[in-house]
Amino acid sequence: MKTLIIVIHPDIQNSVVNKRWIEELRKFPDKFHIHQLHEVYPDGKINVPAEQMLIEDYEKIVFQFPYYWFNCPAFFKKWLDEVLTHGWAYGSKSGYKVADKKIALAISLGVDQDELSSSGIYKYPLEELTRPFELSFEYVKADYQPFFAYYGIDHHPSEDWVEKSVPLYLDFLDKL
Repeated sequence: MKTLIIVIHPDIQNSVVNKRWIEELRKFPDKFHIHQLHEVYPDGKINVPAEQMLIEDYEKIVFQFPYYWFNCPAFFKKWLDEVLTHGWAYGSKSGYKVADKKIALAISLGVDQDELSSSGIYKYPLEELTRPFELSFEYVKADYQPFFAYYGIDHHPSEDWVEKSVPLYLDFLDKL
């Protein structure tokens, strides 16, 4: 069964890591279906029934995005608000359409991992900062998985650093 990769990146053309991940995933069309929200909905208007049908077709779903301003891109939040609706994703008569689906996040970060720690400059680890995603997906009875994070893009903008992330990401996806 293929894994659905939902990419949420507001400027994928100027991306370093996320763009490279997409290039690599495209080499495996039998394993991954890439769904780029900003490409599909350039006007920002989400086709909710189409998104819900897409979600229903997959058992493993990964949301891939850059992490900035200590959050996800705004379009991801909009997607969550509009697609995970009462009566479809949750509620006594919903059938919980996301229930038991493996859901994970794949996150690229400019900062180094030690900066996101209780002793780091930003005080909180990524596990705490992503807790709202965990709670949201657990609320709709999804099987929320540990996230994949690749840190340090701002500190290590080299091609070697980016390339190092590719096998790590593929390994994460294979083990999902």
